[in-house]
Amino acid sequence: MDTIVNFRTFIAVAQAGSFSKAARQLGIAASVVTKRIDQLEWRARTRLFERSTRRLALTDEGQRLLPVARRIVHDVEDAFGSALGHAHELEGHLRIKVPTSLTATCLGDALGRFLEVHPKLSMDVVVIDRPVNPIQEGFDIVVGMLPASYDSVLEAGLCPLPRMAVAAPSYLAARGRPAHPTDLARHALLNFQPTGPVWTFQGPNGPIAVEVTPRLSTNDGHVLLNSVLRGNGITILSAYIVDGALGRGELVRVLEDFAIPEYWIRALVPHSRAHLGRVQALLSWLRNEFTPLPPWARHESCGLPAFS
Repeated sequence: MDTIVNFRTFIAVAQAGSFSKAARQLGIAASVVTKRIDQLEWRARTRLFERSTRRLALTDEGQRLLPVARRIVHDVEDAFGSALGHAHELEGHLRIKVPTSLTATCLGDALGRFLEVHPKLSMDVVVIDRPVNPIQEGFDIVVGMLPASYDSVLEAGLCPLPRMAVAAPSYLAARGRPAHPTDLARHALLNFQPTGPVWTFQGPNGPIAVEVTPRLSTNDGHVLLNSVLRGNGITILSAYIVDGALGRGELVRVLEDFAIPEYWIRALVPHSRAHLGRVQALLSWLRNEFTPLPPWARHESCGLPAFS
């Protein structure tokens, strides 16, 4: 249990930013804090803090260890609480990965309300658009839209995610409307990098793959939306991003007769984390947010601001 005690002290020092402040919060002498950190650094065979007379900062190794230490401490507390049958509020730490645009439009608000309901929980929210293996990168839950599967990881589907090709009326007035996906070769195209340089449509005789040479390529849906609203070209975006602009007439759909394969918003949870109460609570919260209808289908405040 010495390691758990040392981890608790390490977390307190990292949060307080000083050995003396952490000692006061823990109700122990500063010399005891120093001894525990020294023991932890000896065990880790590396320094966890850069120490000087003016500042205390985590080293790179310390930054990598901090989320691990939090999970271990909270798991031990969960285990004792379950074994003793304690009924208490959810507490502990969650580390989750979320996609950029979905978080800005819908998910950020949902996570904020989750924390409001569970005041004893803390959370690291890492915004990344690439696929992430939650086990390798140390996440409790990974929310994503791009297809990816990993060993020993539970996949929980939250909702389908329709995608559509759109353009501004001003662009279509100047360049014309494509009648077939192959017509896109004569158009300016705006591409979402994580989905790759090939746009796939479903035609009457099967899939139609179009390799695009984009005028704009970006990994941020906000940038794509801004550019397509300015009449810079045609793009493919998800429903939650474009529904508001379509409703206001700022964008129109193109190639509607050629369906674009939809994605699924999914939560990936390591099997080793799925039993934790706080992980189960967040997963249930996310399911309630997106099922049976996602926020954009319920016409709730989900979406980017009107273009101006």
